[in-house]
Amino acid sequence: MFRDRTDAGRKLAEALQEYAALKPLILALPRGGVPIGFEVAKALHAPLDVLVVRKIGAPWNPEFGVGAIAPGIQILDQPSLNALGLTASDLKGIIEEETLELDRRVQAYRGKADFPNIVGKTVILIDDGLATGITTRAAIEAVKKLKPAQLILAVPVGPADTVKYLSHLVDKLICLEIPSPFFAVGSFYNNFPQVSDKEVMDLLKLSPSFTSPLRGRGRPKGHCH
Repeated sequence: MFRDRTDAGRKLAEALQEYAALKPLILALPRGGVPIGFEVAKALHAPLDVLVVRKIGAPWNPEFGVGAIAPGIQILDQPSLNALGLTASDLKGIIEEETLELDRRVQAYRGKADFPNIVGKTVILIDDGLATGITTRAAIEAVKKLKPAQLILAVPVGPADTVKYLSHLVDKLICLEIPSPFFAVGSFYNNFPQVSDKEVMDLLKLSPSFTSPLRGRGRPKGHCH
């Protein structure tokens, strides 16, 4: 369906062209959302930034998300916890570990730069695909706390039930493909490698309006505020 994240990003950018005039902030979820967000930001001549979110996995299966954290946000999916016979206290150690990793990534990607001021701005939140939507939900809540004028969620692929659920939480949801049956996100890409911290930081440096001191020289800090 998509060759790779670059291909998906370019196709998503085409679907988002109408928002270019609003001078949006492109907010990508690292790591996989960043190559896609980079292509969208480039096409829309928009600033790129990242919002770090971490999944809280079940103790015996880290891939099965029962919750998520974002800066200032913690979400636990109570139906999943009930089904697995888990309580919040069972996840305390995992939450602590993921909080440390979230802080490490924020420091790596942004350094000392503040998160951009998004009050009254149009924000386009981007990831490489949806599955259960739990991490995206945490990201949506984190962004909404910062009072944007409108929040658009844009992804290349996702399952119908997750797309329908998340569409009620944002002003607009754009999903290029809603296949049925839905498998893992990676099964809809011909090439879907892990994205490294270095790749994330390299793409942020290449994005001329990124607020981090890591980005290219010659632009004032806070250019995208």
